[in-house]
Amino acid sequence: MTKGTGTERASREIYGGRIVHLYERDVELPGGHTVTLEIVHHPGAAAVVPLHGDGTVTLVHQYRHAVGGWLYELPAGLLEDGESPADCAARELTEETGLTAGRLTPLITYHTTPGFSDEEVHLFVGSDLTEGEASLGHDEVLEAVRMPLDDALARIGTGGITDGKTVIGLLTAARGIAVKGAGG
Repeated sequence: MTKGTGTERASREIYGGRIVHLYERDVELPGGHTVTLEIVHHPGAAAVVPLHGDGTVTLVHQYRHAVGGWLYELPAGLLEDGESPADCAARELTEETGLTAGRLTPLITYHTTPGFSDEEVHLFVGSDLTEGEASLGHDEVLEAVRMPLDDALARIGTGGITDGKTVIGLLTAARGIAVKGAGG
């Protein structure tokens, strides 16, 4: 198979919204075939696993109309113009939960749906947490919920936590904690 990158020949914006923009792009793929792709451009997002010293995590139980109900999620939000992922994660943690992280440690960056979107989510672990007041936006319907990390992990296995960033963040953080703890 030929490796390399595709060459964009033309791009047309089909829809421009507050969060996403949909494009039709004519692309010459590595190997020479030309195709028309539908690409959703997304500004990117950041999320944080708020890990307390006692082994608990704080999640948000948030209403999501697109999926028809309530989800347990990591505190997260969209990157604002010029904002670093770490600043976004810290801002969202405080806005949604009232918590402030004394330390934010990068965990992983991943592509959510690379078949049609350029969205990247940057995940962090927040530690040395202090409590304060949340400051929710008018479009946010959520409550902060603190639970043992083991309970959150069990909810992944039973289908009680299905949000992608939350599953990835919790499992990756737990793996990192286990690996660090295994060596002493």
